[in-house]
Amino acid sequence: MVIKRAAALILSLMIMLSCITVCADAAAFTVNEKLSASTVYLLNMDTDTVVVDINSDKKVYPASTTKIMTYIVAVEQIEDLKGTKVKIKQEVLDKLIGTGSSVSNLQYFVDSEVTVYDLLVALMVKSGNDAAMVLADYIGGGSIQKFVDLMNAKAAELGCVNTNFANPHGLHDENHYTTAQDLAVISRYALTLPEFNEIVNTTTAYLSVDKEMEYPLITTNYMIDETRGGDYYYPYAKGIKTGTTDEAGYCLVSTASHNGYTYLAVVLGSPCVDKNGKEIETNGAMTDTITLYNWAFENLELKSVINEQTPVCEIPIELAWNQDKLLLVPQGSFSSILPKDVESSSIDIVTNIPDSVTAPVYEGDVIGTATISYANRELTTIDLIASETVELSKLMYFMDYARKILKSRGMMIAVCVVVFLIIIYICLTIAYNRKKTRNKRMKEKKRRKRKR
Repeated sequence: MVIKRAAALILSLMIMLSCITVCADAAAFTVNEKLSASTVYLLNMDTDTVVVDINSDKKVYPASTTKIMTYIVAVEQIEDLKGTKVKIKQEVLDKLIGTGSSVSNLQYFVDSEVTVYDLLVALMVKSGNDAAMVLADYIGGGSIQKFVDLMNAKAAELGCVNTNFANPHGLHDENHYTTAQDLAVISRYALTLPEFNEIVNTTTAYLSVDKEMEYPLITTNYMIDETRGGDYYYPYAKGIKTGTTDEAGYCLVSTASHNGYTYLAVVLGSPCVDKNGKEIETNGAMTDTITLYNWAFENLELKSVINEQTPVCEIPIELAWNQDKLLLVPQGSFSSILPKDVESSSIDIVTNIPDSVTAPVYEGDVIGTATISYANRELTTIDLIASETVELSKLMYFMDYARKILKSRGMMIAVCVVVFLIIIYICLTIAYNRKKTRNKRMKEKKRRKRKR
């Protein structure tokens, strides 16, 4: 481990001054416990619900949790893990001299061949930086940087936009960072890969070339080690990876399953040195993780929020006989992880629907959407559909058609023209009648003159 005391002092002081009582903004779930970590991400894997989110998008140093990505790249580049053997080179191991690295005794296997599977066990169980370097050198064709490039390419492929790797092991580097959210994405992907679950849940393994040369590999994850874990042992925990540097602090990525629920926890940045540069013996990442799991298992449960029969709202319907409203219901059911004591009145449903619909409407037609929220946190958006079929009334249709024609611009112009023509006709008729009357009077006047 590279010890940079000045940086460690500043980082530790900042973290210790911000001991956190969790009220996760993203989930609005409150954990009334103190946490030492600067970054926390707790995900219910059954429903993809984030239940605790503290600075999950903040760039932090990942320490040896980096090796999750190292594992991913190695497994995707090498098909036969147990049949492929790698020669241990002294010059590769020498690159770790003076770093204070966690190693897996590969120095005893120089010039011998070790299977990729055994190197992965050394990587993930013992957290061997030597195993990381040997794998990177082998897959990179003698270039560690080529392997690191593969790590960054995979991170980008997984959508990790706030992650950059500078090495395969996690020793401190200013340009080596990730976020709790990105690390959760990486870990979920790793859980789908061959041998991963088996390896990260191994507590004791043995590295050997022959029976005469065999060295134990003991897990660094006390949460899964009933024999050596002591107070850190947590019976529901599984994997995944620990990490520690002065700059990163104590770090842990793990999962836990209990009573039908599974959670993934990413806990980063729990101080490992105090303001005086003295080592903090308590692994805060592990104690925080246990606190989070206990809270989740005791206080959260899967609740049915809405189903297909739940009436959500009514919408005005036009051109239907003897019916002016249509009931809308959800297209499907929705359940979410919520506090056990949550009241139905705390669930908010905001609809997005048109002002009205026009018959015919058929049962199941999508009319709008409803956004479901709890404590100002959006849970989901679901389609709203017609609860019944409403036929078109022909009489209402023709009446509406006539009304629209009467109100149409063309009709208004036509009416105006007709009125104008009528007015002209009336004016011409009046003028004609006046002229006719005037002519008649003139004739009568002339006739009288002739009689005289």
